[in-house]
Amino acid sequence: MKESQSTAYWHEKLKQLGIIVIIPSYNNGKTLADVIESVRSYAPDILVVNDGSTDETAGILSQEANLQVITHPANRGKGVALKHGLCHAKAQGFRYAITIDSDGQHFASDIPSFIEAIEKEPDTLLVGSRNLASDNMPGKNTFANKFSNFWFTLETGIKLQDTQSGYRLYPLQQMNVDKWYYTAKYEFELEALVFAAWGDIAVKNIPVHVYYPPQEERVSHFRPFRDFTRISILNTVLVFITFLWIIPRNFFRKLTWKNCKRFFSEHVTHSPESNLRITAAIVLGVFMGIVPAWGYQMLTTLFLAHLLRLNKVIAIVAANISIPPMIPFLLYGSYATGCKVLGDPVNLHLNELSFANVKSVIEQYLIGSIIFAVVCSLVAGVISFALLTTCRRKKI
Repeated sequence: MKESQSTAYWHEKLKQLGIIVIIPSYNNGKTLADVIESVRSYAPDILVVNDGSTDETAGILSQEANLQVITHPANRGKGVALKHGLCHAKAQGFRYAITIDSDGQHFASDIPSFIEAIEKEPDTLLVGSRNLASDNMPGKNTFANKFSNFWFTLETGIKLQDTQSGYRLYPLQQMNVDKWYYTAKYEFELEALVFAAWGDIAVKNIPVHVYYPPQEERVSHFRPFRDFTRISILNTVLVFITFLWIIPRNFFRKLTWKNCKRFFSEHVTHSPESNLRITAAIVLGVFMGIVPAWGYQMLTTLFLAHLLRLNKVIAIVAANISIPPMIPFLLYGSYATGCKVLGDPVNLHLNELSFANVKSVIEQYLIGSIIFAVVCSLVAGVISFALLTTCRRKKI
């Protein structure tokens, strides 16, 4: 077994791979020393980020040799502690950083599992997957993890069993840890996973052990209401970015001539569907791409296409009319249409900003967007049906 190797073996192995272990800590003085000692059995390079602890943490760290320490004068949150630790490690040239919490719930003996996995798949972001069915797993942790897993899958298309574990291996040189992360608390760990996936970094789970002490012995800085609120706000922003930018971006990345030919062959020229049903899918997609269902256009398009038994792929492709370069034209077309319908001048009143003017513009836009979407989808349908009838044999 690899776990039976000596400390010298693991120190050399982590040196070769360029791995440092980062331990963020806030008022975990009762467990910190033991965590550091257990990690020393595997890692020669350890960085502790003391995030403004007010207990005995500073004294414990002052007695430790061969240890890098970053100290925050005041508590700034786990996200800031992790970001500073990761940036510091990247600046020193480390290729990877393993993060492990200082509350004693993780086992340093799982570090060989990370090493084995990263040697097989270099530059992967590995997340320790805990056994959520454990008898000692707090109920709020189980709910929060399932909640986080759902949103992560929606935002990235990647399904993980555990997205909240703080026991991870980050591929530092592949991540812009010094530029693209904004959150300060627990939500940072979800943000880091999503940004990594959006940056085409492989994100995977590996099984790890976890220890949850009895309720009276637990030290937790997670505040359910405040932290769930922050995580919910973050997910709302990420979902908007996903549907307004990431999905269209990924679509155009795949838009090569070869893929276009395959798409038209499978879904148009050699499709068993009739011209009318293909046209209906295009009409649905264009309509949903213009109506103001911000953040939910693709999901709603998929649902309606499934309900109406239309070609989902064609509908989604047509819905991508709302790609970022087209958004200004679609917004203006919707607004101008609303003004014409209501008999108002096309004037945004930018020099007369007031509640009444804002309300008027929103009303003009919302009414106009529905009508504009109907007109554009019907025009697209007529053109598509004409082209299909001309260029494709009729399907019954």
